[in-house]
Amino acid sequence: MAGDEIDLSNRDPNGLNSHLGTLHFNDVLGEPDGTHSIDCVWKMSHACFNLWKGLCYKILTLCFGCCIAAEWGCEFAIIAFYHVWYITPCLKIFEINCGLCQRIYTNCTNCCVVPCCEAFGGMFHHFKK
Repeated sequence: MAGDEIDLSNRDPNGLNSHLGTLHFNDVLGEPDGTHSIDCVWKMSHACFNLWKGLCYKILTLCFGCCIAAEWGCEFAIIAFYHVWYITPCLKIFEINCGLCQRIYTNCTNCCVVPCCEAFGGMFHHFKK
């Protein structure tokens, strides 16, 4: 994967976390008309919200991001391992056995049911004339 470049400007190109949207101060806090704090408190609250939201996210990703990414990498490697070495071969065995069962069922049907259906069909065939 040497040609696998990382796009640092668009970090969610598949929209995996689009449900989070762009979280702004006004999306979380709002003062209705008639209930307003002092202007400087509102401005400082806005600044504190943005500062701490960004700072906490950066600290959490710095401390835990690589470890969590490694854990998810292991998790998806385990899933791939199970699919390659266990699930797909089991499905192949199931497919082979079901094919055998299908042949047995078809032979039994052709031996037992088809002659009866042909006999009844021959009986009703004469009513058509």
